[in-house]
Amino acid sequence: MAREKPIPRSARRDRNRGFDRSRRDDNVKNFSVGLMDIDATIMYYFNNVIKPSVEENGETIKVPIMYANPERWTMAQKRGFLYDNKKQLIIPLIAFKRTSIEKDETLPVDKMDPLNPRLKYTFQKQYSSKNRYDKFSVQRGLTPTKEMYAVPVPDYIKLEYEFILWCSYTEQMNKLVEQIIYSEGSYWGEEGKFKFRTQINNYTDASEVAVNQERIIKTTFNVTMNGYLLPEEFSSVVTTQKEMTPKRIIIEDGIGIDLGEVGAKDVKVTMQGRGGVSGLDNPVSFFPGTGLSIAGGTTFDGSTPGNFTFSIGQEVGTEATVQFSNVTASNTLHIGPTSFEISQRDDGKAQVNTDWVVQGDIIAENYIVSSSITNMTTSFSSGSTKFGDSSGDTHEFTGSVDVKGSFSVGGVAIPFNDQEIPYLRKNFVKKAGTITAQTASFGPTVVTASAPGGLTATNEQDFIFFINGQYMEHDALEIQQDGNTFRLKVDTDSIGYDLESDDEIIAQGKFNS
Repeated sequence: MAREKPIPRSARRDRNRGFDRSRRDDNVKNFSVGLMDIDATIMYYFNNVIKPSVEENGETIKVPIMYANPERWTMAQKRGFLYDNKKQLIIPLIAFKRTSIEKDETLPVDKMDPLNPRLKYTFQKQYSSKNRYDKFSVQRGLTPTKEMYAVPVPDYIKLEYEFILWCSYTEQMNKLVEQIIYSEGSYWGEEGKFKFRTQINNYTDASEVAVNQERIIKTTFNVTMNGYLLPEEFSSVVTTQKEMTPKRIIIEDGIGIDLGEVGAKDVKVTMQGRGGVSGLDNPVSFFPGTGLSIAGGTTFDGSTPGNFTFSIGQEVGTEATVQFSNVTASNTLHIGPTSFEISQRDDGKAQVNTDWVVQGDIIAENYIVSSSITNMTTSFSSGSTKFGDSSGDTHEFTGSVDVKGSFSVGGVAIPFNDQEIPYLRKNFVKKAGTITAQTASFGPTVVTASAPGGLTATNEQDFIFFINGQYMEHDALEIQQDGNTFRLKVDTDSIGYDLESDDEIIAQGKFNS
C-alpha cells in the first residue's frame, strides 16, 4: 500500500496544540447543513405540513411528491407528463428540481480564512464531568470548567426550485394551488431542525395536456428558498470546535496604565514590581514596530518599577488632523460624521454610497450613465453612446432622429428597401396533398420564399404547422424543398404519434404566392 509523503516542515501550518481539545468521549454532534438537508425540508413540508390531497370518486387520494432526476425532468419537460416503471401515467403527482444556487449578498459573511474563521456562534454544554460543583472547588477557589462549542457562521445562499403539478381535473388543481399559496412566506422544515424561509412566485395557469386521448391538467411554479450552508469539515478540519474555560486566573504583579487624553500621540505605562522580591520568572518584553517607538527600555523584569512611553508620532483623536502616506481598507472606507462610504465591488470597481459633489473638473477616458438623467450634453471623438441598461428603460426624443447606417430593434434589422419589406409581409397557408407515416408533401407547386441579402435564410422557424387543428411542436419537425414540392418530415418518436393519410395538415408561413 502506498503511503503519503510527509509534508515538509517549512510548508506545515503553524498550530498551537494548547488549543486542541479531545472529543473522544464527546456526545455532541458536529453541526453541518448541506444541500441535501435543504432538499429534505421541501419533502418533509409537503408530506407532513401541506399534505397535498385530491378528491376523486368520493375518495381522498394523497398526492405523492418526488425529486426528479435529470432524466425524469427532461422527460417531463419534453412530453409534459411522467410514466412509472410499468409505463403507466403517474397522476396526480408533484415533481420538483433544484435549478440554481447563488450567494445571498444581503447577508455577506467574511471568513477571512476558511481554516480559521473569525465569525463564530458559541454555545455551552450544560452538564459534564468537568462542569460540576463540589466542596473541593470552593476551598481552592476553583470555578467549574465550562465546555464551550464554537461553530462558524454559515454562508447564506438563495436556491431556486421549479415545480410541476399534474391532476385529472381543474377542481383538483385549484385545491392543490390554494394549499401551496397559503404556505408562501413561511419557514419550511421539520420541528426542532433546520428551517428555511420560502417565496413562491411565477404560477402558470392550469393547462390541458393530451396524453393518449386522455386530458390531464398541468401547473408550474417557482420557489425561492433562503438557506445557508456549513460543511461538517473543511480540509480535514472539523468546523465544530471544542473550547474550555479556565479554572482559575492568578495575577501577582500590578500593572497601571495611564492613557491620558484620548487621541494623544504618547501613552505612558507604569508597571510596579514585587517590592524586594527577585522579579518575574518570565520578564515582559516590548517591541517597537512601524510608526511606533518606545522610551524607557524594552524589558520589564519586575524587580523595580518601570516607566514606558509608547509614541506613534502624531495625534489620532476625532478632532486631530491625521496624515498617512497610504491607506488600505479591507472592505469599506468610512469618511465623515454621516459614515460616507467608499468600497470595492466584486468586479473590482469603486462604489460610493451617497451623492458626489465635485467642485473641479471630472476627467475620464469613458463616461457611462447607467440610470435615468434629466439633461446631458456629451461629446465623443469616436465610439458609441449607450442609453439605459435594460429593455424596460424608456427614452424620449423631441425632434428628428437621423440614422446613418443600419437600424435594428432587439437585435433585428429594420428593412429599408423594396425587397425586404415584401418578404417580411409574406404569410400564406398551404394544405398537404400526400401524407405518409412520417412525411407530409405540399404540391403540386409550393415553394418557400427566399430571404433577401442581409436577412436570415428561410427555415422551419418561419412556418407553423397544424394537424387536425392542433399545433405541432417545432422540435419534432424538419422542412425540405424538393423542386416545386414542399415536404414536412416528422420525428414520430419525439412527437408521440404517426401521420395517417386521412389527417389534415396545414402549413402557414413564408411561401411564394
